[in-house]
Amino acid sequence: MTHHATPPGTGRKLTLVVLALAALIAAMLCAFALPSLNSGPHHVPIGVTGPGQAAEALRDNVDGPEWDVRVYETSGAVETAVRGGDIAGGLAITAQGVDVYTATAGGPSATSAITALGDGVADQNKTQATVHDLVPFTDDDPRGAGLTAALMPMIFGGIFPALILGNVFPGHRGLRLRLAGALTFSVVAGAAVAAVLQFGTHSIDGNYGLTALGIILGMAALSTTLLGLQARFGMAGFAFGGALMMLLGNPLSGLATGPHWLPDGWGTVGQLLPPGASGSLLRANAFFDGAGGGLPALVLTVWVVIGVGLALLADRRGRRTTGSRSKVVAGSGTVDASQAELATS
Repeated sequence: MTHHATPPGTGRKLTLVVLALAALIAAMLCAFALPSLNSGPHHVPIGVTGPGQAAEALRDNVDGPEWDVRVYETSGAVETAVRGGDIAGGLAITAQGVDVYTATAGGPSATSAITALGDGVADQNKTQATVHDLVPFTDDDPRGAGLTAALMPMIFGGIFPALILGNVFPGHRGLRLRLAGALTFSVVAGAAVAAVLQFGTHSIDGNYGLTALGIILGMAALSTTLLGLQARFGMAGFAFGGALMMLLGNPLSGLATGPHWLPDGWGTVGQLLPPGASGSLLRANAFFDGAGGGLPALVLTVWVVIGVGLALLADRRGRRTTGSRSKVVAGSGTVDASQAELATS
């Protein structure tokens, strides 16, 4: 009767795997739940203007952990700042009442809060508030559902190429093909997503080419990063990268609410990850003519460089390994077909 002994250390390994999975689930819950539970205005930039000392008095009363208040000379200056994405909205105290300037496309949650703030100021002054939505969503998608829904295709547009191309073109010999395929896919898929959002669902407007370039850059940042991690560290690297993008990048992207609606620190982390930077760049290109898109574009470019750099390091390491194997096989003097394939794989 044959007895199969359990290999030494199996119990310890199983325990570590179970604990790691439990920690992963706990981290997932924290990443999705904590930002929502602590959501609200956090240093949202707004502008104020008014006659005499009215603007300064309003700033002194409002400025704090929720609002980052900036004083402007005229209501026109406030409007320009809102349209340019410099501030989320603004209040202008006039003889007729309080003009509230918002940009719903820049962040629906912040727009609601600024509107409520304007109503409160109007009540204090015993007057009326008039809301001017300077950068709204499109008429066909007034709530921005298409913009919010675009995040998941962009994330999976980075994950799928790394996963599928890794299986179709495995090993060191397929690394460059995987990298070229991921970049090509980013161009095609990014252009397609922009076309669907602009011409299919009419969820965005603006310059199609600029919007498409932003989405392409976002997908390229995700796909090259995951490919680089996979090439350099194997499936463990791919799993880590995928978990990072999904468990942190997705809930901290701020695409639905705007980054200022996330708790301090969380929003900053989200904007430094490809999903958050991709969402901010899409919003800037689609509704603000590219204003405010410089920083997220830079963040995405850095991620592309990191991903390509990891892939090149893996390629260099693979070439050294291939060269060593070739010397060993050639030195043996018995090179058959299987050995030749091993030496070049």
